Amino acid sequence: MASDHYFSSQPASSGALRPLQVRLAGREVTLTTASGIFSPDRIDQGTRVLLANAPEPPPGGALLDIGCGWGPIALTLGLESPHADVWAVDVNERALDLVRRNAAALGLPQVNAALPDDVPEGLQFRSIWSNPPIRIGKQELHALLLRWLPRLEPGGDAWLVVQRNLGSDSLQRWLQGELPDDFDVTRETISKGFRVLRVRRAG
Repeated sequence: MASDHYFSSQPASSGALRPLQVRLAGREVTLTTASGIFSPDRIDQGTRVLLANAPEPPPGGALLDIGCGWGPIALTLGLESPHADVWAVDVNERALDLVRRNAAALGLPQVNAALPDDVPEGLQFRSIWSNPPIRIGKQELHALLLRWLPRLEPGGDAWLVVQRNLGSDSLQRWLQGELPDDFDVTRETISKGFRVLRVRRAG
């Protein structure tokens, strides 16, 4: 169906569940996936680059995964920071259901899968990790990033992975120009055609 994208709120494709074996936070795990979400059969290359190059997440505080899909980033944050409060945000209801199933399977009650409007107002994040949904369009992407990045705590940082040929360099310049003066945007890593950008808020 033409309208059935991974950023659809309720995918029309079959929601049949199937197992997925992946390696997260240094361990082999069997999780649950389904069609109608982003990269349902594997950890996509961009997310792999992000997970390989981002530093260890903060041990506590609130952490955010924007556009979580079935949850590889949020689940990694939960496994590596068991005392942190992890928020996995997506507009896709099926993806959120999978995150909840996978978090339960891994024993991660601190992982909260939520629609954007269900995240508590005023909650600030110690760190934000994201493989942002570039293909939703530039205007929607910009609105998404400006909704969440300003909610970094002072001293917090965000780690974003963006494919070079999908505009990572122009996005870096745009973020630097649009975010408040206490934010700094740097390119930290180049790997396999992707850029890892760091957005840091001064403490």
